[in-house]
Amino acid sequence: MGVRTKKQKVIYELWDKYVFGKQTLRELSEQTGKTKLGIKKSFQKILLPTKVHRPRKVNLVVDASFFGKKETEQWGVLVYRDPVESEDLWWRFIDEEKIVHYLEGLLFLENQDYEIVSVTCDGFRGLLKIFNKYPVQFCHFHQKQIIRRYVTVNPKLVAGIELKEVVEMLGEVSRSEFIQYLKAYINRHRDFLNEKTINPLTGKQAYTHQRLRSAIRSLQTNLDHLFTYEKYPHSKIPTTTNSLESHFSHIKDVVRIHRGLTRSIKEKVIESILLNSSIVKHKRP
Repeated sequence: MGVRTKKQKVIYELWDKYVFGKQTLRELSEQTGKTKLGIKKSFQKILLPTKVHRPRKVNLVVDASFFGKKETEQWGVLVYRDPVESEDLWWRFIDEEKIVHYLEGLLFLENQDYEIVSVTCDGFRGLLKIFNKYPVQFCHFHQKQIIRRYVTVNPKLVAGIELKEVVEMLGEVSRSEFIQYLKAYINRHRDFLNEKTINPLTGKQAYTHQRLRSAIRSLQTNLDHLFTYEKYPHSKIPTTTNSLESHFSHIKDVVRIHRGLTRSIKEKVIESILLNSSIVKHKRP
């Protein structure tokens, strides 16, 4: 980036306070005597460094997170992260989640000579196809979220309560044990799950507990990739994308502090954090 002038150094120091110190424009204005508008204009001129790569073996975790509201303007960021080193390796700002974006990140890291050991991701349609060269682990956290969406956080039906208990065993029991618990659950509630109700308007029959059936189908569909880590015990494959989930949560906290920013400045704040791989300022080797 070249040698910074004294004035530039001051601006970058303010930027670090703004992003990593979580100080607001008002606080920075009071400290420096500069107007909030003046500081904001200075921030728009900041140039961020290029990501430095250290190609190596890596178990990737991959996920996207979105900002804003669907009703207005929603946009997000897709990130590939090394959970062991807690390092963000590649990212892209997106308006919607597309498989081509995931492919772009994968090809980039491959071209940088990273040796990809595995990929842990959610169930976004098409991911298994682009990651088919590598062991793919379906995130346990996302699977549990899927079940919660179908049966709610606090299910009232006994069948819902018990299914939630079964899925909570992910990560605690082996694949064979989990299959036994799931089969036992289905056999125990088979009649209940097969109940049908006649629609009084159409006269057609439909399963009464369709959401429960959909939850079970989700587990059955994802089963082959829920225990990938078991097939490769020496690869230390992460079973969740939690390294990214908590990272995204902290990033959103920072963005929330700086309400009212334009998208371009928000992206610059997020990119600064992604380059640093943490909301706590530090220097990487």
